[in-house]
Amino acid sequence: MPAALRREIGQLLIAGFDGHQIPAELRSLAKEFGLGGVILFARNVDAPEQVAELAHDASRLVPDLPPWVSVDQEGGRVARLKRPFTEWPPMATLGRSGDVRLAERFARALAAELKSVGITLDYAPVLDIHTNPKNPVIGDRALAEKATEVARLGAAIVRTLQAEGIAACGKHFPGHGDTSADSHVELPLVEHPPERLREVEFGPFRAAIGAGVATIMTAHVLVPALDEKRPATLSRRIVHEILREELGYEGVILSDDLEMKAVAAEYEVPSSAVLAIQAGCDGVLICSGDHHTQAAALEALIHAVEEERVPASRVDDALRRQRRAKERLLASPVPARPASGRALRDVLGRDEHQAIADEMARFL
Repeated sequence: MPAALRREIGQLLIAGFDGHQIPAELRSLAKEFGLGGVILFARNVDAPEQVAELAHDASRLVPDLPPWVSVDQEGGRVARLKRPFTEWPPMATLGRSGDVRLAERFARALAAELKSVGITLDYAPVLDIHTNPKNPVIGDRALAEKATEVARLGAAIVRTLQAEGIAACGKHFPGHGDTSADSHVELPLVEHPPERLREVEFGPFRAAIGAGVATIMTAHVLVPALDEKRPATLSRRIVHEILREELGYEGVILSDDLEMKAVAAEYEVPSSAVLAIQAGCDGVLICSGDHHTQAAALEALIHAVEEERVPASRVDDALRRQRRAKERLLASPVPARPASGRALRDVLGRDEHQAIADEMARFL
């Protein structure tokens, strides 16, 4: 294997970590393998100035191609950034409003706050459809109960976030809305036939693809009608044949966190990383902050390429898609210094943003 590929394989990893600063182990990983991005959780967040410094530091870990600085900032119960950031109501409020302009105003305000602290990729919008009231993990994270509404509002959020310079992520393909298990804990089952999936679940993803969504995240769900054996994240049938070829998606496909029990209960993380890239994912999330596991996953990918279990062309394709998305959406050059003090506080939680949140909250 060319030494260059060893230095690039980390571009396929979006890594979680502990603490309010980049740890030495993650710096070493980025130096040896490269790094596709970092993901921030509540454990990484202290104050806005600290987040801005952390994001600035992360963006410089790989000088020639800045890593994504990513976060789950959906609104409602999935929000890593709390006050003084605006605290947004759950996305179901937008569905109840039926107001595309309100969705656009929300996305514009969200993008402004994320940009102000150097975040470049938000794992939003959720494109799952809330068709199962017993769903323990999606619920009011979904925009609506009808595919057409999720598609309409989801596409508006994608377009607006990206027009404001924040990469969006449609999740969780091929649809996590009609499940009764939490994929953080176990592997959920989606029992619909292909015709129903194409008619309902795929609709919002088609709309997001039409809106130019930068990334799509796979679901850790088993869909026997499409693949009896492997969860969607690890299924070439679902990721490559359906999302890439049938739906014509040309952007970056990311796995959900490979340490979630839905996958990790059966597959070791290094093995699932190889299977995900084989299936057609262009990047994998490994979120706990266990840098030994992250390094082991990258070594497993290197060995898989050396042994031709993963074609070098598959890795080249993934790297090309990542680079294209970053060149399109990452600000260049990286700002010399992050915002701080009054400049930051004038953006976060400002009256205009709070008024949008209050308007959304009328539909709780």
